[in-house]
Amino acid sequence: MSTPSVTAKAYEEKVNAQLQQVKAQLGELEARAKGKMAQAEIETINQLKAKQQELEKKRQDLKAASDSKIEQVEAQIEPELAKLKTSLEQLATKFKKAS
Repeated sequence: MSTPSVTAKAYEEKVNAQLQQVKAQLGELEARAKGKMAQAEIETINQLKAKQQELEKKRQDLKAASDSKIEQVEAQIEPELAKLKTSLEQLATKFKKAS
């Protein structure tokens, strides 16, 4: 196995772990929002879920990417994942303040 393939697999596993964490947090926040019938927050959660699913697809694309395309896919994933995590943190903070 070549080094780029090992690196791509490690990166894909890292992204997968982060996306699983995001998915779990979204589920928790969604349950809290539904309990309070917070429609605006539920809509925000649904948008974040859609973004998480988009990133999941890109992570899957990473598996099929050639070594020359890996950096390009990573460059697409990183900023979007960071933005998703920031939005999730902001929503969690909003829930904490409302509790």
